[in-house]
Amino acid sequence: MLIESLSGVRAHDADLTEEFVKSYAYAFAEFSAGEKILVGRDTRQSGSRIKSLLIEALKDAGKTVVDLGICTTPTVQYAVENQKAAGGIVVTASHNPLPWNGLKFIGSDGIFLDGEEMLRLKNRRIEIGKNHSRIEEKNGLARSYESAVDDHIQSVLKIPYIDTNFIQKAKFKVVVDAVNGAAYRAVPELLRWLGCEVIELNCYHDQPFPRSPEPLPENLVELNKTVLDHKADLGFAIDPDGDRLAIVSDLGHPISEEYTLVLATKLVLSKFSNLDQKVVTNLSTTMAVDDIAKKYGASVVRTPIGEINVAKKMREIDAAIGGEGNGGVLLPEAHLGRDSLVAAALILQLLAEEGKPLSELMRRLPHYEMIKLKVPRRNLEIGDVADSLKKLVTPDDIDLQDGIKFIWKDRWVHLRPSNTEPIIRIYAEAPTKALAESAAQPFIDYFNKKT
Repeated sequence: MLIESLSGVRAHDADLTEEFVKSYAYAFAEFSAGEKILVGRDTRQSGSRIKSLLIEALKDAGKTVVDLGICTTPTVQYAVENQKAAGGIVVTASHNPLPWNGLKFIGSDGIFLDGEEMLRLKNRRIEIGKNHSRIEEKNGLARSYESAVDDHIQSVLKIPYIDTNFIQKAKFKVVVDAVNGAAYRAVPELLRWLGCEVIELNCYHDQPFPRSPEPLPENLVELNKTVLDHKADLGFAIDPDGDRLAIVSDLGHPISEEYTLVLATKLVLSKFSNLDQKVVTNLSTTMAVDDIAKKYGASVVRTPIGEINVAKKMREIDAAIGGEGNGGVLLPEAHLGRDSLVAAALILQLLAEEGKPLSELMRRLPHYEMIKLKVPRRNLEIGDVADSLKKLVTPDDIDLQDGIKFIWKDRWVHLRPSNTEPIIRIYAEAPTKALAESAAQPFIDYFNKKT
């Protein structure tokens, strides 16, 4: 199984062969207009082999390679920008389970390559793979840098919206479930800097994922129980490469990943005295973001799915904050990448300022019900059946930026092919779950018949 997309490369370990990995490394070396390239990885056992292949090939291409070791994806993004590197590669398959692994490619500006750049990289990889003899081996260098995680933590503590002393006085008790992923040390250590009592759950770098690694509510049963057992103020769950943050309340209830961005947006927008700030998020993110933005006189700009699309739009319009409804928060004052450390710090700042339990704060927020479904994609292209889909419903508006989004005043349904899996995603949101399911049902029936 091999997927090359906007999100980089994801594949089963067996498909990440020496030839394949090195071809991508050579192509990225050509793509990167500079000498220094940073490489990091998550905790998957196969990551060590893949990272070694990358370093060997990048050295052969004449690059100076800096090995950051096991660290989160946002750590590599921050390091590329902070160290003024030519680019970075992260060995990770993000939330995909074993035996998946993959590659994420970061440009010199610290953000991921966009769709056009990834296509060029892929095409060059294919050319190189056909004839390795054309690669002129050079004598590059490789060295390790062991302080990347510490640098990242300190940068988060310096965010202007974060009052370290104020958070420390709250003395929060937090359970951290890092799913034995790349954030196993970074998030607990950041929280200790913020004066929290930290209960570590699945915070090992040398053990396999103890559960399905995506931080969805159904995968957080152990975290829910641990929050209750320890009478903690909240729980944080992070995905394997550390760019997404999910939250469990003081009552041991998982909060939808959608509300990580909602809470962070509430905190950030409250810091602006001037109105007309911009928030950027993707087409599938909750309408609650729009409600929060409206409260603070801000507006929401929607983009196609994909962190790079959000990041580029944020930079283009000078947005105050951005993110995606999968627990990803992007803050310009940190770097333009989804970052679980940034999200965690913003959430704690908000809780400290509100002086209320998270469960009570959540009751005061706008609330919608979202359903997230998927059907097999097979060889089906949404564009080929768009006219048929449009005949199924009569929405107030249709957005064609990414798949098809059908929009009504109080609900929406978004249909799109996944960037990371061979499926079609069907997302729907409404004031109640029943209304969301009703809105999505015509499309579910349609695709089930087709597949």
